[in-house]
Amino acid sequence: MDLTWRPLTLDDVPELTRLYAAAEEVDRTGDHFTDEDLREELEAPNVDLPRATVGAWAGERLVGYAVIRRRDAANPVHMVRIQSVVHPDHRTDAVGAHLIEWFARTAREVHERAFPEAPLELHHSQHQNERWIAGVLAGAGYRHARTMVTMRVGLDPLPPQPPLPEGFEVVPFDFKYDLAVLDARNDTFADHWGSTVYEPAAWRHLVTGSKDFRPDLSYLILDGDKVLAFVLSHFYASEAAVTGIREHYASWVGTRTALRGRGVASGLLGHTLKAAKAAGFDRSALNVDVDNATRALGVYERCGYRVDDEWHVYVLS
Repeated sequence: MDLTWRPLTLDDVPELTRLYAAAEEVDRTGDHFTDEDLREELEAPNVDLPRATVGAWAGERLVGYAVIRRRDAANPVHMVRIQSVVHPDHRTDAVGAHLIEWFARTAREVHERAFPEAPLELHHSQHQNERWIAGVLAGAGYRHARTMVTMRVGLDPLPPQPPLPEGFEVVPFDFKYDLAVLDARNDTFADHWGSTVYEPAAWRHLVTGSKDFRPDLSYLILDGDKVLAFVLSHFYASEAAVTGIREHYASWVGTRTALRGRGVASGLLGHTLKAAKAAGFDRSALNVDVDNATRALGVYERCGYRVDDEWHVYVLS
């Protein structure tokens, strides 16, 4: 059957949920989405539904999907993010070729509307099990540029946690600190590969305004009104509904440069893990670049985290 390609609308969310579920049966990425999850993603301020999404339809069934996500800044390169999923029954050369052409054309259009004077890079990440799209990307000249890992630690029992250094006090997250946390995040991640600043609208939609954000399990180190370090937490109920495991997710862990190497990050994260255990969570997870310049893997290992699986980033300049 010939496929029909068109942009998605929010009315297509139930079909997109079914597509992800079909792909997960083969790829085993560990991702499980509800309609509400995917609607929130598609409503993000950096997603242009009519101009930067596409769906492949076999009759009434959605069998492929892709989105180009504009970044909030080009510093100095505009690193657009590509996300795609294809039904296992439709992973053909023709579909792969169509996606590659669409990635290039649409990324250029998104880029020209946002940062026309900046260089452009296309970034597509996928789980280690998503071998088909990795092959498609490599065949089109994308290079494997980075490996990210998901690390996990069980909370029952919780391994001994490093203490917070003397002189520092943990402050529970409060929305009055929201923009101060954003400033700390942008400063902390300025030297991280593939990172760029968040604007307040995207930050609030994707992070502190997300339905999955857990402000009660998020903590700060302050100097007056300035945020020096932070751990922000999320809980994905859709994952727990499928796996039966309540997993705390440390979505953002950061320390300003002046405090690095003093045990602040591990101490604050350890405090967070104790709170997650007390709240009834079974384990905790986070994601990190294996080549992180601040040696974050060591910080997380001190809290008991161990590498569980990998995500690979493919880049086309």
